[in-house]
Amino acid sequence: MKLLAITIPLLVPTLLMAGQVEIKEVRSRMDTGGLYRFDVTLEHADTGWKHYADGWEVLTIDGALLGTRTLYHPHVDEQPFTRSLSGVAIPANTRELLIRAHDKVHGDTLIKYRLE
Repeated sequence: MKLLAITIPLLVPTLLMAGQVEIKEVRSRMDTGGLYRFDVTLEHADTGWKHYADGWEVLTIDGALLGTRTLYHPHVDEQPFTRSLSGVAIPANTRELLIRAHDKVHGDTLIKYRLE
C-alpha cells in the first residue's frame, strides 16, 4: 500500500481545523496470518487530561471500521508520537483504506489519510 494524504472537505476554514489531530505519517505491513500492522504518527497540542489525541481508526473507503487504536493518556511532552495497531484484517479486494484520528475536544479529524 502507498500512502497518499487527502483533505476532506477541501473548503474547511482553517479555524475549524485549529487544534485538531494531524496525522503525520502512516506505515502499514502484512504480519503473520495475512493480518496487517499499522504504525501511525500523530501530532496534537495535547494540554492534559481534558484535551488530548485519544485514538485513531482504520476504515474502509466506505466507512466500515476495521480497527481502533485507543490512546489512554495525553502526550504533552512527546510530539509527534507514533503508536501501532496489529492484527487488522483487511477484506479481500480492498484497494484503499482511510486512517482517521480523534481528540477529546474536537472529535474526529476533518483531514484523513488514504492508503492505496
